[in-house]
Amino acid sequence: MDGSAALSKVGTKKKQKRQSLLDSAFTLFNQNGFSKTSISDIVEKAGVAKGTFYLYFHDKNDILDRLIENKTAEIFRRAYYAMKETDLTDFEDKVIFIIDYILDKMKENKSMVVLTAKNLGSGLFRSTILDDSNAVQDTLHLLMEECDVTYHNGLTMLYLIVELVGSASYNVILHEQPLKLEDLKPALYQSVRAIMGTFRSDRSSDAIIQSE
Repeated sequence: MDGSAALSKVGTKKKQKRQSLLDSAFTLFNQNGFSKTSISDIVEKAGVAKGTFYLYFHDKNDILDRLIENKTAEIFRRAYYAMKETDLTDFEDKVIFIIDYILDKMKENKSMVVLTAKNLGSGLFRSTILDDSNAVQDTLHLLMEECDVTYHNGLTMLYLIVELVGSASYNVILHEQPLKLEDLKPALYQSVRAIMGTFRSDRSSDAIIQSE
């Protein structure tokens, strides 16, 4: 085995260990709750030494944050690829499709919502936007270029959308209170479109999603 192959094998093993820790934490947090799950529990289930945990995560809160990012990034990617299979051409329609897909997946997997403790916007959705190497921003930038539209103060627009979707849908998904998700969607999506309309710009710009 040459040097590059050996390094590749080591890198693969590291990724596998990290993913095993994430998967074990996800299972235990759902089964026992975050507060009742210890790092010792996580490493035992993952089958690794306790010292290995600290090679990848600072503490239990850190693995929770990374877990939320990991799961939500995966869901966002699936939503994006599902959207690419449609014949949608309007940017706002594409955004609504992605939001709708994510909400439906959250409804199917309520344990992901529970992990965020109080608010989807503060955990699930925002973690994807701010922490996943700007994956959402990059994807929306690409979609805007494809649809030939521009938005000013894009980060503010994204922040408002994810806060709205997250806070409005939390209790609806978990408890169907004060209404069911399907009943919430029309008004929610109308509000999302209104936010995008507020930030839409007719000016051409090389930086379609602009920071403040």
